[in-house]
Amino acid sequence: EGNPYTWWVGKANEKHYYWGGSGPGIQKCACGIERNCTDPKYYCNCDADYKQWRKDSGMLSYKEHLPVSQVVVGDLDRPGSEAKVSVGPVRCQGDRNYWNAASFVTSSSYLHFSTFQGETSADISFYFKTSASDGVFLENLGNTDFIKLELKSATEVSFSFDVGNGPVEIVVRSPNPLNDDQWHRVNAERNVKQASLQVDQLPLEVRKAPTEGHTRLELYSQLYVGAAGGQRGFLGCIRSLRMNGVTLDLEERAKVTPGVKPGCSGHCTSYGMYCANGGKCVEKYNGYSCDCSKTAYDGPFCIKDVGAFFEEGMWLRYNFHSPGTSVKDLVSRTLLSSADAEITAPDLSLNKEELSFSFSTTKAPCVLLYVSSYTPDFMAVLVNHTGNLQIRYNLGGTKEPYNIDIDHRNMANGQPHTVNVTRKGRDIVLQLDHYPPTSYSLPATSDIQFNAPKALFLGKVIEIGKIDPDIYKYNTPGFTGCLSRVQFNQIAPLKAALRPTNASSQVHIQGELVESNCGASPLTIPPMSAATDPWHLDSASADFPYNGQAIGDGVNRNSAIIGGVIAVVIFTILCTLVFLIRYMFRHKGTYHTNEAKGAESAESADAAIMNNDPNFTETIDESKKEWLI
Repeated sequence: EGNPYTWWVGKANEKHYYWGGSGPGIQKCACGIERNCTDPKYYCNCDADYKQWRKDSGMLSYKEHLPVSQVVVGDLDRPGSEAKVSVGPVRCQGDRNYWNAASFVTSSSYLHFSTFQGETSADISFYFKTSASDGVFLENLGNTDFIKLELKSATEVSFSFDVGNGPVEIVVRSPNPLNDDQWHRVNAERNVKQASLQVDQLPLEVRKAPTEGHTRLELYSQLYVGAAGGQRGFLGCIRSLRMNGVTLDLEERAKVTPGVKPGCSGHCTSYGMYCANGGKCVEKYNGYSCDCSKTAYDGPFCIKDVGAFFEEGMWLRYNFHSPGTSVKDLVSRTLLSSADAEITAPDLSLNKEELSFSFSTTKAPCVLLYVSSYTPDFMAVLVNHTGNLQIRYNLGGTKEPYNIDIDHRNMANGQPHTVNVTRKGRDIVLQLDHYPPTSYSLPATSDIQFNAPKALFLGKVIEIGKIDPDIYKYNTPGFTGCLSRVQFNQIAPLKAALRPTNASSQVHIQGELVESNCGASPLTIPPMSAATDPWHLDSASADFPYNGQAIGDGVNRNSAIIGGVIAVVIFTILCTLVFLIRYMFRHKGTYHTNEAKGAESAESADAAIMNNDPNFTETIDESKKEWLI
């Protein structure tokens, strides 16, 4: 009971608090199960805190959680406190046929085998797991005879056949959904006397055979596993398929069949690492998805920052308990660990916080984030008058709040900055941007419990009751700029405000919140390795095909393209003008005998025309113009 200092990480990057000899969901070691721990007050020998070495060991055998990828051991920052950890190898044992499996990733995919020989008796058993609501497990046809097993709905499994007396169907209905992505066992039998169907430990459904009529099941087609006859196929995994005592080799057949994959290891085993920032990998039968609901990120891989622009005077408040929920209802809920999703009630407290966000602003001073409580306790992240960052804690036990001042960096420079603050007990770790983390410690007289957290504010503090005077001064006129991917333990207030979630009712906004990634940290792309760079030169003296001046960046290239387009447009306009001029002044066969006016004073007839024909004059003037292309 309580907050564990030690855990191990298994498949899908999930933390587990049980140990060898225990089981999932039980926060104990083997001695806690057997009730023979060194100190009977605890459930592990190592919790005894003796000066002598104590040991907890055992096998971790829950296959869905293996393998062990990491072990985290805490509570070692005291004199004389040591730990030794060893993780043994992963061993696989048991009947290989029991795990002979295939994954069907499309509804039209299937495996085919030779005709099922079950004329007078049929005994079929297998395991399946799926998230689909229906699909055909297997089918074999004759002229009129057939045998089929299918998932009819999320709660129904059907066994149907026809031996010549008309179709017979047996259905088992489950009180709980069968498409829960867990293994379920199906056992179907048919002989000349009766037929039966059982799913898991549900009651056996039996149907007596008629006393007269046909008894032989005559089949001619191939046996189809997964889909058949244009029906919707099965999406999911089938394993240990036995028909009349023979295990079908699903894995070998799946290796050469499109749309079917051998085994049921899942995509998260190979690709779960791509779910970033604490996103959880969720299995799908044609791939996987990342669940970002408990993160401050969005997108298919939980890497898209969720942020917003705050105008002056705007603020956001996130209440730590839902409106209308009484303290009595919440008394059993706690946020003592960042792994706990529930929100604290007014009479509970925190002994650790994990805070991360990014921001950009050009105005100081301002309040970036403030966590209030039903007591004088608070936590604040501020930008002071000089543009420096300040972390302020008041947990009681001291006359003044404890301040962490970062004096050597101007954070109000309009650039995105990342802030990560972690407190555990008295120890505080602060990391800014990509600089190394820095450790701080609360005063010895300070309390280490954040009592009764109430609400989280962004941009400005609008709280009833007494507020720290300095924070009150920083509160005017308020934060102007961008905040992004704000996360306090497992609370993401900006995401709750901008995305419809269960926590959206706990958010109150003053002003118009406009989504923006202007506060997100810029993406840093590592340089391409020489092995994969197609333009990498093996020798520094190698010559380019063109030795002129290279275009230095994308801006110059864009300028060249724009200039070329403009030149083409100008050239097209000029050509159009020339065509129009030629069209306007060409003669259409009419001969004018009128003598030009002013011919007497002109030196020649041509001169008289030029002096008196305005069109001609405009043409000459136009021809004197110079054009630069």
